[in-house]
Amino acid sequence: MGEFISQYELEILRWLHILAMVYWLGGEWGVFQTSYKVVNPRLSFEERMRHMDTAYRIDILARTGIITLLPLGLHMGYLWGLQPLGGGWLVLMWLVWAAWMGVTWGAFMTRGKPIWHVLSGIEDWSRYLLIPTLIITALTSLFGHGPFEAGSGSNWYAAKILTYGTALIIGVILRLIMHEWQGTFRILAEGPNAELEAKLKRSINLGRSVAYLYWILISATCFFASVKPF
Repeated sequence: MGEFISQYELEILRWLHILAMVYWLGGEWGVFQTSYKVVNPRLSFEERMRHMDTAYRIDILARTGIITLLPLGLHMGYLWGLQPLGGGWLVLMWLVWAAWMGVTWGAFMTRGKPIWHVLSGIEDWSRYLLIPTLIITALTSLFGHGPFEAGSGSNWYAAKILTYGTALIIGVILRLIMHEWQGTFRILAEGPNAELEAKLKRSINLGRSVAYLYWILISATCFFASVKPF
């Protein structure tokens, strides 16, 4: 088994990378469609809550894909010679990924409970730290200062990191909207509230408008990884 994995390491990572991208893109589309039911005031409160629960169940697969793409991309980048950190650093990276997944799935499993605020806060802050790191290192690499290899035939890798990091910004906006849903629906459970319905409509309109940019960035990330155009 170990020999098989060693022989086909890059191919296995590429396969997992494709699966993660599919879950990311497909999951975001599922949440987008479900949101129409969540914000529909003509539906009963109970039905809207069922749709919101469905949105969270779809979203966890998208978030799993998002998180997994990063270590997969960096691992393949090392095998391609496009990023310099390998060996023990790769082991540490996958351990961090495992912890990150634990926090993400823990937040999903405990939503609505007090511990959710802690786990969700950790998950949010991981993005606040990660996003500028990715964007800055991608830009410095494209300008020839590393840490990623960027030159004739390898600029695509840093460009992929840049579009991925930028897409995460949109993801944060959508996460904050879903966080807002929880507080909004706790109040709506007490009865109709026109002011909150209007606020919910404004927030979901924002989410839908940035979702189109989100898909463009996801598609660009996939394009750079697949085509390697420059």
